[in-house]
Amino acid sequence: MARRPASPDQLDLLTDWQPSQPVEAFAPEMVRGASIAVSISKAVSQALSDCGRSRAEVAEAMSQFLDEQVSEHMLNAYASQARGEHIINLVRFVALLNETHDRRLLELIASMFGWAVIERKYLPAIALAERMERRAKLDREIDADRNVLRKNGVL
Repeated sequence: MARRPASPDQLDLLTDWQPSQPVEAFAPEMVRGASIAVSISKAVSQALSDCGRSRAEVAEAMSQFLDEQVSEHMLNAYASQARGEHIINLVRFVALLNETHDRRLLELIASMFGWAVIERKYLPAIALAERMERRAKLDREIDADRNVLRKNGVL
């Protein structure tokens, strides 16, 4: 019997499906630098390149968000490794996040401390996993106590 052709609407779980990535990060080689400032400037540059808008558009949107002037020239300076004296400040970093929606920027900072940036929707899953780990630990302790009680003839 001949095999029926697959429907184009049906996904192949082995090739079409990709699991979600709760943590989005820059590839290490993209943001590796001799200093934190260089890594941040590389990340700013990459986020600006990947956001799908021109730097002029991002600068204008950041200006509106902050109610202060942010020029395209300043964004270029923040993204330049050669302009070490122009490091983006926290307020403008927040505005850049607001305009690019690029969590990788936050992840770059968080990862320096062993933390991760995830969407809030994953918090209940993490809490559940922690409770399951506590329960497994309690189950092991209970089993150990039962074994001692059996060994001593109490159970």
